[in-house]
Amino acid sequence: MFVITNRIKTQKGFAKHMAPTFTANQQIHQFDGFIKTEVLVCNHNKDFDEMNVNMYWETLESFRVWRESDAFKNAHKQPTEGKGSKESPILGSEIIISELASTTEK
Repeated sequence: MFVITNRIKTQKGFAKHMAPTFTANQQIHQFDGFIKTEVLVCNHNKDFDEMNVNMYWETLESFRVWRESDAFKNAHKQPTEGKGSKESPILGSEIIISELASTTEK
């Protein structure tokens, strides 16, 4: 199993409000190998908030198929200029790919 983490820095106060947008799109559920998405919010830094969007996939190939799909592109569309677009509260992001090596559950 692979965990793809999108570590996103946002302006202070925005992460909690943005978090549900990362789990609202249900098209990802149609892709083979998708397991789940979790969004973790960390607001301990005084200058910014951070979200860790963790997507669980059975294989890296399954993730790559989704990443190259129209569903991915549609989920990440930005408003076009002049149609309600605003300055983004996102300050930066980093993608981290990890293979699950050990786990425990109750």
